[in-house]
Amino acid sequence: MIQVHNLKKAYNGTVVLNIEHLEIKKGESFGLVGNNGAGKTTFFSLLLDLIQPSAGYITTNNIKVHESEAWKPFTAAFLDESFLIGYLTPQEYFYFIGELRGCNKADVDALLAQHEDFFNGEILGKKKYLRDLSKGNQKKVGIIATLIGNPEVIILDEPFANLDPTTQIRLKKIIKDLAENKEVTILVSSHDLMHTTEVSDRIVALNKGQVVKDIQTSAETLKELEEFFAV
Repeated sequence: MIQVHNLKKAYNGTVVLNIEHLEIKKGESFGLVGNNGAGKTTFFSLLLDLIQPSAGYITTNNIKVHESEAWKPFTAAFLDESFLIGYLTPQEYFYFIGELRGCNKADVDALLAQHEDFFNGEILGKKKYLRDLSKGNQKKVGIIATLIGNPEVIILDEPFANLDPTTQIRLKKIIKDLAENKEVTILVSSHDLMHTTEVSDRIVALNKGQVVKDIQTSAETLKELEEFFAV
């Protein structure tokens, strides 16, 4: 599904990401962990063609992401609030994304109704612009927007940050439910080892831009990661 080929990103001669080979299979729930500056967001930015690689490339369904836009119709992502449009209300934003993905308002409304508890009565019908919402509520909008149009690849950067405990639990259920569909590939990065372990079939740890661990999730995974990062 997603393959990394001799990928490197450098700024002013400093290499911030260097992954020789990495393959993420279709239907995998993939977790990416690491300390600040490990290269998690850089990797996602390269995967979404937001920045150009210094060397190498990434393919999605055999499409080179920095050479073609053919991967975009089946890919959805939320990295941070810059993905939102601040002068729209949440409803306007959801309908806008729906239009981009070929969904009518009824389709979008049906999806929003499914996730009413995730919004916790704080998002819809409040007549607030996205720019006026809290970071946590902005994140709720961005996450649910990625589900519009049933994308095959969903990428979430630090989705648990700024969310209250109840919403984190609800988000974990959303991700786990998505992971049951083996046509959907989910990539989640997080500082939270426990949350990532709970929602991922496989976890890759980055350190200084390099893969230092690649683990199929088991009952021992959380302990193994905690011991690794405690050193």
